[in-house]
Amino acid sequence: MIIQTTASAVPETPAETSGFKKAIGTLGLSPAGLLILIIGIISLCMVDNEYYIRTLTTALMYGALAMAFDFTSGYINIVNFGFAAFWGLGAYVTGCLSYNLGWSPWAGLFFSVAAAAGLGLLLGLLTIRLGGIFAACMTWFVAMAMLSVASNWVSMTRGATGLTIPLLYQSEANFPYLATVIVIVLMTYIILSLLIRSKAGLAFQAIGQDIEAASISGIDGNYYKIMNFTISCAFAGFIGWFMAHYVGVLTPQVLHTKATVEIMVISYIGGRGSLWGGLAAAMIIIPAMEQLKSIQALSDMMELRLVLYGVLMIVVMIYYPGGLSGLWNALCRKLGITGWTSAHKN
Repeated sequence: MIIQTTASAVPETPAETSGFKKAIGTLGLSPAGLLILIIGIISLCMVDNEYYIRTLTTALMYGALAMAFDFTSGYINIVNFGFAAFWGLGAYVTGCLSYNLGWSPWAGLFFSVAAAAGLGLLLGLLTIRLGGIFAACMTWFVAMAMLSVASNWVSMTRGATGLTIPLLYQSEANFPYLATVIVIVLMTYIILSLLIRSKAGLAFQAIGQDIEAASISGIDGNYYKIMNFTISCAFAGFIGWFMAHYVGVLTPQVLHTKATVEIMVISYIGGRGSLWGGLAAAMIIIPAMEQLKSIQALSDMMELRLVLYGVLMIVVMIYYPGGLSGLWNALCRKLGITGWTSAHKN
């Protein structure tokens, strides 16, 4: 979360204060935001229940996916409705390398990211200039095609039987995975935040607001849209690599559209164009869904969670389109503490 504060507990010289804020500002943080981040990490590390650790790991993983998804939908205004295909591609690349060739899980990281980024670049070159619903449909068609390939290329993926691959760590404890996903979330947030604060980020936002006006201003819309799309897909592949060696079993369902819908809803509830909003929403929604599974009367109806997701998104889009990040900003303004509002657009 990006927060700004004007107060300082310890007197500092202007040069020291400016230098400190500038240093952490380059990472997309402010002093208050850094403090909350540290408190959050310490709190996560203090959890010792294996069930809760696994739930938090899954929530953080979906939070990172929501940030990568929002990087495209929230800034260049293109919905990647085949987002799960890139996540699944990263998972299957490392899975096939480990299962068929005996590679180490760590050795597959580069190839997972490269494969997802390469497919994103190719798809961007072919379709992203279409924009709007046309680009969304094309990404969905690609996802359906990849789902079919994963289901039918049995010699490589074992189809619906599932691909069993080695875990990232030999230990049965879940804490190493929590620590790893915290690093992934930080990398995802910081890198995407730095990009948004750069000249390219200004171009992304200009394109998302009015592509024609951006073009008149001399911005190459296609170039920046393809760049944005490729980066987003690369992070999806990165997180897919982690997911594969975290779960240990891959089936074609990981490429299914319902995975994209889940990520999209989390991103939208968090607030488009906020990055941290999707992470905050994931930390609320994923544990809540896990708790619903523990209710016997609802345990057999959990596939209806997509309906619940749809209802949540409709409510948010109608009554509060700014999502959690917009609600946070409005609350801060109402309380007169605007120095704590999000630095990103909503």
